Amino acid sequence: MIFLHILLFLVTIISTVFVGGYLYSCAIMTILLCHEMGHYIMTRRHGIPSTLPFFIPLPLPPFGTFGALIKMKGVVTDRKALFDIGIAGPLSGFIVAIPFIIAGIKLSTITKISGVPPASYMELGEPLLFKMLEPLLVGEIPKGYELLLHPLAYAGWVGLFVTSLNLLPVGQLDGGHIVYAVFGRQSKWVFYGVIFALSILAILHNVGWLTLVILLMIFGRNHPRPFDAETALDGRRKKLAVLMLVVFILSFIPAPFPEVTIKNLLQQAGWSR
Repeated sequence: MIFLHILLFLVTIISTVFVGGYLYSCAIMTILLCHEMGHYIMTRRHGIPSTLPFFIPLPLPPFGTFGALIKMKGVVTDRKALFDIGIAGPLSGFIVAIPFIIAGIKLSTITKISGVPPASYMELGEPLLFKMLEPLLVGEIPKGYELLLHPLAYAGWVGLFVTSLNLLPVGQLDGGHIVYAVFGRQSKWVFYGVIFALSILAILHNVGWLTLVILLMIFGRNHPRPFDAETALDGRRKKLAVLMLVVFILSFIPAPFPEVTIKNLLQQAGWSR
């Protein structure tokens, strides 16, 4: 069975090299590996059998991969174990992504975009962490110019994007584990709030969120109960939950690909001006 894990890992390296080059592949594979190994180590620590990470190759832009996952083979014992497993992956991936982001932004170039064909580059939304670091690392970017991300910075951007998606507090995503561990059965109200917020984002910023809303409505409504669903978290874990909220805020990108909006799609279809 380990052969399959190694094969998928190697094929995903090839697919990410194909899409973004060797530096991008090295950075994004490191971030994804640390994310999944965080989950894996924590499942083992709590005595819950699990698989090694399954990497998912996709030799197509923009990422070269669908990420990775592990599969737990046992029942989660209690809310503390659920919290630890949920937090370990995104926190590990976020910490590892930071040095790639810093180095990548410093290596990025400020480029004049006027006269450059839009089809020759991909516009990306900025997570809050990028907005905080860019003035410190490259200074103010003049009007009419954009920061052309170095492959390391782009890998960090993808890492934050993956982290923020995983931290959405719904279903069996990492954020869903964390929120259920904190609030128990009352976490269903967080789910409804997230669905409402993502629906607004889909309308105002990026239609791509609509697909995620539909998927979450189908698959993400209910969270499996741990064996002991009554014992509440201790104070230290509650403080870590606040830390993960900060990580989510720093990582979240309201419009990852700004050009993909409902208005633009309607204009392309000839239904709007």
